[in-house]
Amino acid sequence: MKLTLSQIRKNAVNKPFEFDEVADVSELETMNNDIREIKPVRVHGKADIQGDQFFFSFIIEGEMILPCARTLVDVPFPFTIHTKEIFSASPYYGRDEEEDEIHPIDGEVLDLMPVIKENIILEIPFRVFSEEADPEGAAPSKGDGWEFVSEVKKEKTIDPRFKKLESLLENKRKEK
Repeated sequence: MKLTLSQIRKNAVNKPFEFDEVADVSELETMNNDIREIKPVRVHGKADIQGDQFFFSFIIEGEMILPCARTLVDVPFPFTIHTKEIFSASPYYGRDEEEDEIHPIDGEVLDLMPVIKENIILEIPFRVFSEEADPEGAAPSKGDGWEFVSEVKKEKTIDPRFKKLESLLENKRKEK
């Protein structure tokens, strides 16, 4: 999502420059994070100008698909991010601006996409859970030569290697 500085300056004379666009952030799916799918997000807000600085206040709305922490099924996670960012077109951009998290503008084009992606990545929750008790397509509990055994089930089942020993114990009980 790119905006030219002349476009912003021209439209922000007496009132803030307003924008409302849809941005494709599907590149986030290929990064090393939990996002399985992300639909295009809506970015809307306004920009004010003071000298060489551009003050943006905008909202990012969308929905991402994340894996359930228990079952690994897809869980839709809607998000709304309110953010305020400052950009500087000053040729004297230095360490002070960097420490104050003021983003530099190279040339005549302001690219909001890195800031949008950064805010979405920061919004990813640590874990999400599916609302369904036993969802379709969940992580399997058995496979070829293995089975998930809970503590309750473990107490009730007898290891097949000990079946013969159990029959010996039963024979001794009958003899007594």
